[in-house]
Amino acid sequence: MTYAEIAAALPTQARTDFSAVPFPLIASGKVREIFDLGDALLLVASDRLSAFDVILPEGIPGKGIILTQMSLWWFAQTQGLIQNHLLPDQAGEFAKRGLHDRDLQLRSMIVRKLKPLTIECVARGYLIGSGWKSYQESGEVCGITLPAGLKQAQRLPEPIFTPTTKAPKGEHDAPINDAQGAAAIGAELYEKVKATSLALYQLGHDRAKSAGMILADTKFEFGTDANGSLFLIDEVLTPDSSRYWPADEYRTDCSPPSYDKQFVRDHLLAIKWDQKPPAPHLPADVIKRTQEKYLAALQNLLG
Repeated sequence: MTYAEIAAALPTQARTDFSAVPFPLIASGKVREIFDLGDALLLVASDRLSAFDVILPEGIPGKGIILTQMSLWWFAQTQGLIQNHLLPDQAGEFAKRGLHDRDLQLRSMIVRKLKPLTIECVARGYLIGSGWKSYQESGEVCGITLPAGLKQAQRLPEPIFTPTTKAPKGEHDAPINDAQGAAAIGAELYEKVKATSLALYQLGHDRAKSAGMILADTKFEFGTDANGSLFLIDEVLTPDSSRYWPADEYRTDCSPPSYDKQFVRDHLLAIKWDQKPPAPHLPADVIKRTQEKYLAALQNLLG
């Protein structure tokens, strides 16, 4: 789909309830619902928004559509590096399973049943976020010693792989080093996902650069089939799983503006919310400007 087609299809109200989907719901996350289709899974991206691990009362209209369509675009761009979980004929799969709701189709993917790896695969090209915090404390990120004197948001000498655990719901993922990652999933598989994550990051960084953006860091998820073959799963290189900066506003010694929900986090910090449920309501202008940031990233990539 083109950017114009996606933008025109966005709803005016956030969609967060999918109880009418005629398949068993087997998992519900902060954003996605997962339904069992028997021989496959239906992944549906809602318009829910979370901050500081708490789901906010209001969603962002069309956010799930933007995330899904951007993931589909990136899956097509990355299939030369690694196979992914999508079943090949998405339109045919929707029709075969009686899923004719256009809004639902635009925010959904029908995917293979795979076994997710037990680690989150994070690749970083810039020193920001939790990586910057760790560097300030120890000069390291996930056991990787970095040069002294680096600034916040500075580009690293080369991209690094900084995996984390997958924490239970309500808890924070914890950074791990190479040895811990290899112990969690096996040394051979670990080296494969490390190399693949760095290759995917480099491809994403180069494509983002040509679209006037900087891909600072990103998180990938992988799964395996019964034969042990590796697949790229979940979402890929979206503003929810990645940190994109406008290239023309990039600078160091600060946290540059980004195409994600950082705008919402900044608002919640400004009103001094204690980051505990229930979350406060978002003003209409914060919702609108957040949607605009997601749309801007999509427009930059798709044109």
